[in-house]
Amino acid sequence: MAEKDKLFAGAIPEIYERLLVPLIFEGFARDLAERVARLNPLDVLEIAAGTGVVTRALAPLLDPEAQFVVTDLNQPMLDIAAAKQGGEERIVWQQADALALPFDDESFDVVLCQFGVMFFPDRVKGYREAHRVLKPGGHFLINVWDRIEANEVPETVAEVLEARFPENPPRFIRRVPHGYADPETIRADLEAAGFSDITLETLEKKTGPASASDAATAFCQGTPIRNEIEERDASALAAVTEAAAEALTRRFGSGMIEERIRAHVVSAVR
Repeated sequence: MAEKDKLFAGAIPEIYERLLVPLIFEGFARDLAERVARLNPLDVLEIAAGTGVVTRALAPLLDPEAQFVVTDLNQPMLDIAAAKQGGEERIVWQQADALALPFDDESFDVVLCQFGVMFFPDRVKGYREAHRVLKPGGHFLINVWDRIEANEVPETVAEVLEARFPENPPRFIRRVPHGYADPETIRADLEAAGFSDITLETLEKKTGPASASDAATAFCQGTPIRNEIEERDASALAAVTEAAAEALTRRFGSGMIEERIRAHVVSAVR
């Protein structure tokens, strides 16, 4: 994995929170938060929390005595998450690498990660870290995007990027968010890290609603796709974003976009 695939900095975090979170993340965040809350954990660790969409959904559902540690590799993303959450003493915000967690063995009842494990350079290593910091019998809950063909909005954006840069197309969308969709691979990686009682459920939800312009901006400017575009042509960001908006309008019409998005929700036990 290229380093730029993990870089959420500069203008990206604000656009990500403002446009991408309501476009594709909020429904799955509520689902994951409810699953965690049903386990009644008292010590919770969230890794790769981004700008905190799951944190905001989960915090009100936890026991008042629960301790909640929220981490991300990118401090600018975590800064937005903390600011959006407001003052809440039981939440600890900490920059951390999921592949080298700065926590003691057997510290948490639940570890969760929404749409983050696809970014791990070594997923088995990351899973072993989650396994290490979980208490015996603790739960690890993650979700990952299904194949890009089952997620039509990012698929459309990917096609625009490939047409605009045919000799060296930006492949972040296919390579990272939608590059870890095979259930058997996910299961095998979790087993290799020591997990058992692995369950996988595929959920389908709807995007948005969002305009074609906002959806195009969310993907082209609020993700590491932006880094790939600017690496190829620093002046092309606005034109590529406009081309993506036009392609989304052709495919889905001129109204607000509310199209299917699909992901796997995975649970495993230490």
